[in-house]
Amino acid sequence: MRVPMLFIAAVAAIAAVGGSAPLKAQSNEEIVLADPAFSLTFAAGYIATDLDLWQKHGIKVKTVQLSGIAAINSVISGSAQFAQASASSFGRASARGQKLIAIATTIDRPFAQVVLRKEIAQAGGFDAKAPLEKRAALLKGRTIAVDSINSMIHAYLRLIAARAGFKPDEVRIAPMAPNSMLAAFQSKQIDGYAMSLPWPLKAVQDGEALLIASGPDGEPGDMIPFGHNLIVARQDTCVQKKALCQAVGQSIKDATAFIKDKPDEAFAVLKKRFPTLDEPLLKASFDELRKVTPSPPVVLKASIENSEIFNVDAGLLKPDEKLKSYDGLFTDEFVK
Repeated sequence: MRVPMLFIAAVAAIAAVGGSAPLKAQSNEEIVLADPAFSLTFAAGYIATDLDLWQKHGIKVKTVQLSGIAAINSVISGSAQFAQASASSFGRASARGQKLIAIATTIDRPFAQVVLRKEIAQAGGFDAKAPLEKRAALLKGRTIAVDSINSMIHAYLRLIAARAGFKPDEVRIAPMAPNSMLAAFQSKQIDGYAMSLPWPLKAVQDGEALLIASGPDGEPGDMIPFGHNLIVARQDTCVQKKALCQAVGQSIKDATAFIKDKPDEAFAVLKKRFPTLDEPLLKASFDELRKVTPSPPVVLKASIENSEIFNVDAGLLKPDEKLKSYDGLFTDEFVK
């Protein structure tokens, strides 16, 4: 979804104005929340919107979809006040001097999966019980789709390749939207794809692909905890408009509690967001989501630390770019 330039300029202008005193969240105040893709990953935001949780806490939220790292970049530029973003994107931005803060996490381990065409995997001797490194070796030289370059999904694929012992660049990358991935996979234009659920699970359930790597199943094991999805803002936003960050944090807290404590009702809400997906597929994906949804959605220091290891191992951050301290990068103040 494209955001009109006049709207972006207006939001940026509003963000630039205002004093140092906290802004009280009011029911007529509208903010922008940027999502990197359309995926079950962002379920907490969907729940907050569809159950009017934002309004409950005194704000209006306009959600826009900006592919991949464009979402977090919109916060950096000031055209959005908040974004749902991975710890990978957040960590790279923070390491390069951007003053951001993570106020909540809605998924606490990698929620991405990598699938490969069944006949290709079987020809390579695929063994579901083999170590991750052996399964991932089947990706070398293959064409794999991701949502966008340098996104969390792309980074996850690069990490899996590195753990298999070959250069991440030895996987050919085809960036495309999830629906396009399915079409390209079925027409054999790509050999496989990496994406968050429910998209990879569909090809597996249809018997067309085999699962090479699965973050929800704890692969790789040293990346837990990991902030696969953070609620991110600029640090000055949560200083100057503390009540606004409080309202967003409490809305997300309510949304994650709803997912954990009322699964049937939460699934019914999310089903309306994915009307074209088979219900068994969506239900299986939702069950995986609940496993990795923390309640309360507190950001942990270990999640930020692991994001840096993740980025370095994936080749997206140089070892000497790692931060010396994580002070000021995360808080639990707004989700208590």
